[in-house]
Amino acid sequence: MFYGLNNKIKNLLPKQLFYRALIIVAAPLILLQITISIVFFDSLWIKTNKGMTRALVNEIKFFINAYENEQYNKDSLTKLFSENHDVKVIYVPQKLLPQEVQERWFSPMDRTLRRELKSNLIVYWFDTTKFKDSIDLKIKHLNGYFQFLVPKERVTSTSARIFALWITLPAILIIAIAIIFLKNQTRPIIKLAEASERFGKGEEVEDYRPSGALEIRKAGFEFEKMRKRILRHLNQRSEMLSGISHDLRTPLTRIKLQLEFIKDKNIANKLSDDVDEMEKMLSEYLQFASSTAQEKNEKFNLSSLVHSTINKYNNKSISTNIMPDILIVGRKNLLQRCINNLVNNSIKYANKIEIKVEKLNKNIFIFIEDDGPGIPKSEYENVFKPFYKIDKGRGETKSSVGLGLSIASDIIRSHGGNIELDKSKLGGLSVKISLPF
Repeated sequence: MFYGLNNKIKNLLPKQLFYRALIIVAAPLILLQITISIVFFDSLWIKTNKGMTRALVNEIKFFINAYENEQYNKDSLTKLFSENHDVKVIYVPQKLLPQEVQERWFSPMDRTLRRELKSNLIVYWFDTTKFKDSIDLKIKHLNGYFQFLVPKERVTSTSARIFALWITLPAILIIAIAIIFLKNQTRPIIKLAEASERFGKGEEVEDYRPSGALEIRKAGFEFEKMRKRILRHLNQRSEMLSGISHDLRTPLTRIKLQLEFIKDKNIANKLSDDVDEMEKMLSEYLQFASSTAQEKNEKFNLSSLVHSTINKYNNKSISTNIMPDILIVGRKNLLQRCINNLVNNSIKYANKIEIKVEKLNKNIFIFIEDDGPGIPKSEYENVFKPFYKIDKGRGETKSSVGLGLSIASDIIRSHGGNIELDKSKLGGLSVKISLPF
């Protein structure tokens, strides 16, 4: 039960750090303001209003008792009461009190006045909404009634508005200051997250500078150290492999020359094919390594790139469904090479190919489906390994060195995306590429 309740509370909470921190600051402040307001309303404002209303009712009761005394002149008494108590009094003879009820049960002023009049056994009728600043109070007397126009300030304290103003303005000011402060505190975290995201996509992160609180700056400096170590490791690996690949060309050339002197042409041709395959492997790797190191990120139209890449094949078996004007930031030539590798594989083994490009939410999806022999599900992960080739379906050929899907996977992952294989609705292989934008 508690686990489910905990999950519901988590779902209600905002996901961003800024809003969570703002709740931590604002919630106690708002709770304190509500508590103070309730205490003030209950202990001070209501009791003050009750005392003021009771005093007014006693004054009216005293006036009516004096009015009934034959010793006093009724007109003089009425005039004296009106001048000294700031209450206008009119006696309306031979009339009954209005029948319609104008009492508002939700109004504290109405409730207090009603309670005091009932406790003094007075037959009454009043309306607090007829006049803006006065209460129309009518009290039965003999065959008529007295009409009292009482200023509302006689039964309610105006300090409540001032109190509300003083309690609300500081709260708004404190929350505004907290918002500015929290914005400054969360901005370095957002910058660090953006820098990490760009680095994960293979983009340059030269403009990042750690800032903010000590802990955030420390995380930023550690990120910079890690980024430089990763770049240094990748550069060293690429340079070493490129150097090895380049140096292997010389012995391979010598081997090819030696093969010319072998008299058994059958053996010489087999060895020559193996040497050619090794040279092709080296050429493809060197081309990939050089293009990865040299190309920079740029903003381009992915829809146009896919269209131009497919049009070069001039193949009627390829059908397309491409959403227009999809813009992305990335390495244009590498993405073109990735699409080339995947389309080449489909063309080799399939008769029908469907290519779809669409943008959903914050991702771009590229689907390549064909009706070829496909790949066994157990080999989905293995085919992305460098120089890996399978004998089934898309069998091993001399024209393939096993780098196509590996290079395609590296290109997509270097852009922060993902590539997946599945069974196609056409019966062959389905390749799904997702790229963030």
